[in-house]
Amino acid sequence: MKKAAISVLSGLLLAVASGLSGAAERVDIGREEYRENCLNCHGEAGDGNGPYAHLLNKSASDLTKLTKNNKGVFPFARVYEVIDGREVVKGHGERDMPIWGNAYRTIAGERFFEVPYNPEVFVRSRILALIEYISRLQK
Repeated sequence: MKKAAISVLSGLLLAVASGLSGAAERVDIGREEYRENCLNCHGEAGDGNGPYAHLLNKSASDLTKLTKNNKGVFPFARVYEVIDGREVVKGHGERDMPIWGNAYRTIAGERFFEVPYNPEVFVRSRILALIEYISRLQK
């Protein structure tokens, strides 16, 4: 009986330990957002050479040079506006990139329709995570 209890306890400890090691893995939300929504056009490295880039009317931006092209400062506000896309400036011409602010808001409505939840929090958190990841792509 004692050996059986020790075996069961050992098995439980092993299961808990393996579960904890899996829980210690960090989820990179920004990277996942990028892979889900941006990679096809902007490419794995963010250089604008994604698998669908050749289908675009206009070349996808090289996201690795945003800081370099902005005098060494990451253009956070501009990147946010481009990703969110809900406020289009008429003088900037047509918009080729999807309006992720609207897309994220729709998803928030589908996921949180039964609870009192401000969908803007959901939209902003996804955009901020994505921007943080794009900032890490800078060369």
